[in-house]
Amino acid sequence: MYTARGLAARFTVSLHENALDSATMSSPAVALTRPYASRYGTPVITHVDTSIFHRTYFTRCLVCSYCHDQCCEHGVDVDLLHARAIERRADELESYTGIRRERWLTRRIEIDAEQPGGGARRTRVRGGACVFLRRLGRGCLIHLFAADRGIDYHDLKSLVDCLFPITFAEGTLYPADEVSDGTLICTDTGPTLYRGLRGELEYYFGDEFVAELDGLEGIRQA
Repeated sequence: MYTARGLAARFTVSLHENALDSATMSSPAVALTRPYASRYGTPVITHVDTSIFHRTYFTRCLVCSYCHDQCCEHGVDVDLLHARAIERRADELESYTGIRRERWLTRRIEIDAEQPGGGARRTRVRGGACVFLRRLGRGCLIHLFAADRGIDYHDLKSLVDCLFPITFAEGTLYPADEVSDGTLICTDTGPTLYRGLRGELEYYFGDEFVAELDGLEGIRQA
């Protein structure tokens, strides 16, 4: 799955493996009128790559007939805040998935001040895909578990995961690497990255944040 850089960010997702540079950016980054912290305190977004307002992707993952869950092939970074939340539900989740807890996440912790909890671990890959990929059907077992138990999936799924294919680094919100390099198979169809993820961005960063982005979107589309 993804990292904060690419995920999300290859659902690949390995976190901030490289510094943000001009090659990563699809369009010039625009400074926002003020910093916007996520509901967890981090990350704090100060700039936006305006290509999120015109790059497009197929948003309805579970009705996609051609991707074969490509974005789940590499696992995903799980910030430490959500890793702890998963661990608190370990008994239930282990029973639900049939997967032993020691097979869920790698032991290595990537320190990253922009991630909730100050870093991230990564889901393990099993049989060529994220350990939590539902093999008999489609979708994420953690998401399915949350839905079946009446739990808000945001409580268990990482921020990087839920924002894909938008990601962040060094205070900038921008398309995940898979969008920029063309390896995300579902790009160039459907709504824009911003429109597809506006609700998630509002959940994490608030209504004032999306109101400012709405204004930038209007300018860019004018």
